[in-house]
Amino acid sequence: MLERWKQKLASKDCDRSSGRELSQRSFDIETRSFQIIDAEIISHDYNELEWSIVRRVIHATADFDFAKEGRIVFHKDAIQSAFDAFKMKSPIITDVDMVLSAINKKLVKNLGLETICHISDSTLVLEAQKHNKTRSEMAMHKGVDKMQNGIIAIGNAPTALYEAIKMVRDGLVKPSLLIGVPVGFVSAPESKQELAKTNIPFITNIGRKGGSSVASSIVNALMLLYTCQNK
Repeated sequence: MLERWKQKLASKDCDRSSGRELSQRSFDIETRSFQIIDAEIISHDYNELEWSIVRRVIHATADFDFAKEGRIVFHKDAIQSAFDAFKMKSPIITDVDMVLSAINKKLVKNLGLETICHISDSTLVLEAQKHNKTRSEMAMHKGVDKMQNGIIAIGNAPTALYEAIKMVRDGLVKPSLLIGVPVGFVSAPESKQELAKTNIPFITNIGRKGGSSVASSIVNALMLLYTCQNK
């Protein structure tokens, strides 16, 4: 099965079926970039599907640490749970607009998905002040109705990740997958450690690094994997 996916992911047909519609030059540059990444990493303990996700994160950030000390960490059911969410047409909820903006629009459209971010909702400012919370925390609550069986992708705010974890533990929501890769110096590593203790499928990483490009790359890689699987 892994070998079949590997062959599909390496093919131009996969890109055409995904709707990315890369030119031959773009495809060649991406392929060469992946070859460079593979050559520099040499060996790793990820399976082929996991590696295709990690490699796209490295490609987006030029940071090899995501396969080393700051490695991406997968719950054993993470990828299959994402596929199940795509099959159910479940929404993707993000913590900030930058994650939302970098999610591949053609893949989203082809899969019939909805992407949601409430961080720019003007009502959140007063709500955050009233409850002494961050806007990111309040944005998680505003999106609760769409989170059931959905995919939550957090790349910026540790407070949003902590809040999402609390909502799960309080029984308010059970997402199919929680992607938690917030970047920062205050609570970012700790929030990821807390995510790894939960009983829901997750994708996270170790340490301070992360960010919107990491979260969106993970979502895009999952959508491409699912598209290629079902081609």
